[in-house]
Amino acid sequence: MTAPDLLALARPEVPPLPIYNAGLSSEAVRARHGVDRIARLGSNENPYGPSPRVAQALAGLAQQVLWYPDADSSALRAAIAARSGTTAAHVVVGNGSESILQMLCLALLSPGERVLAQRPAFGLHEIYPRMVGAGVELLDLSPALGFDVDAWCAALARGPKMAMLANPSNPVGCMFGTAAFARLLDATPAGTLLVVDEAYVEYARLTPGFPDALPMLRDRGSAWIVLRTFSKAYGLAGLRVGYGIASDAALVQLLDRVRTPFGVNLAAQLAARAALVDEAHMRQAVARTVVQRDAMARALQAMGLRVAPSATNFLFVDLGRPNGPVNEALLALGVIVKPWKEPGFTQFLRITVGTDEDNALCLQALRDALAC
Repeated sequence: MTAPDLLALARPEVPPLPIYNAGLSSEAVRARHGVDRIARLGSNENPYGPSPRVAQALAGLAQQVLWYPDADSSALRAAIAARSGTTAAHVVVGNGSESILQMLCLALLSPGERVLAQRPAFGLHEIYPRMVGAGVELLDLSPALGFDVDAWCAALARGPKMAMLANPSNPVGCMFGTAAFARLLDATPAGTLLVVDEAYVEYARLTPGFPDALPMLRDRGSAWIVLRTFSKAYGLAGLRVGYGIASDAALVQLLDRVRTPFGVNLAAQLAARAALVDEAHMRQAVARTVVQRDAMARALQAMGLRVAPSATNFLFVDLGRPNGPVNEALLALGVIVKPWKEPGFTQFLRITVGTDEDNALCLQALRDALAC
């Protein structure tokens, strides 16, 4: 029997899509290089972990896993709404904020419609729109590795169906300040959905001039959604839970029609609710990380490297040479970072800010790798 041609069965949008680069696990690096001490600085995780209240909330989980979770995540949505000055009807939760990105594309985009995104960008800002046949216009950074506000305003004025606006940016770390963000809002037509991806908002709030997006958006009549996550500052990356705050309950209802039932598991719902109760733990970890980030940036600059301004828990570092050999040398020394692979940025590493010990290991390994 002749094997089927699976590519012939595929939708035409799918074969050209890249496979998302999730990075290497600690286990893979240990197996490849035989190292015991590993610094995980590739995925922008919080090295200090979640609040102790999370462990308390999960203590009795084994007796509950026979039941499906609340499909609507009702208690978690109510808790998020209470802290965001909105109602649960305006809140959507998902298996990480990227699942909400996918819902938005499934619910709202048709083949041939146009989406704006940044270059370089979080890969799914481009992959998910292309998955449904939409076109993606990628906007370049300014020479100073910041957002080009004029280019964004001009592109928004042309009326895309959706704009994926990460503030602050991943992987660069730059941000739109309050005045620039206001300009973007003024430039956004009524028919454009503005998707403001604030995955790193808890870190960015410590940067002077970072906009308080929700009240600025609420003053407008246009359609928007702000995406946030528990994976970064709250230390829950392994449980996968993110959320969106929407301009209108009708948008949440549209997303409900395309989301996976029971998409946020019981452990994730319990842990996220517990993490919200202990905001002090999160803020302490964030403040510590910001201090370490700035110290690490100074150390990298002292090595002669160009470092993009960052309002996040990571640094985007220009090596001035191809990043592949340097990355392999770092892996052999037990340091996992993320070498950027987008054309035009293959000389950059994105380095998560870790503990003091991890940061010191990374800096010394990088000195050794660059000396080769």
